[in-house]
Amino acid sequence: MTTPDASRPADEHADLWLTPAELASWMSVVRLITRLPWALDAQLQRDADLSMVEYMAMAMLAEAPEWTLRMSTLAEETNSSLSRLSHLVKRLEKRGYVRREPDPADGRFTNAILLPEGMRKLESAAPAHVANVRHLVVDNLSPERLRRLGQDAERILQRVDSPVR
Repeated sequence: MTTPDASRPADEHADLWLTPAELASWMSVVRLITRLPWALDAQLQRDADLSMVEYMAMAMLAEAPEWTLRMSTLAEETNSSLSRLSHLVKRLEKRGYVRREPDPADGRFTNAILLPEGMRKLESAAPAHVANVRHLVVDNLSPERLRRLGQDAERILQRVDSPVR
């Protein structure tokens, strides 16, 4: 990603390459976005027999009114395809954590509903998960740096989520 040909004039295509400092920062971001999810998922698998995306889906349902969300909304919130989310919810249904039913407001949609057993599972998994998040991220940064990291992440997500122009 750095300039491959030192014989080129410095300004020609300069915007196509990262400077050494930019590259070093970018590689740190790449390692973070690949290794942090793995570390979070491994802890949840080990301690709660849940994947990170299963935990996220159940947590989002727990925050929703009546513990219910349309599958399409839940897919969007978990950054999953509807097909992938359907398989995930099917696994959670088999374990007695979630059920699906047609949306009474519009039968074309299906709702995912967190069941009391799913809430108990989420509540039992949360303390170790939160402790891991604190250990890996929150306690590793000052409150100001954590606030700025959150703001920077939101800025990047806005760009990711905005339509390409």
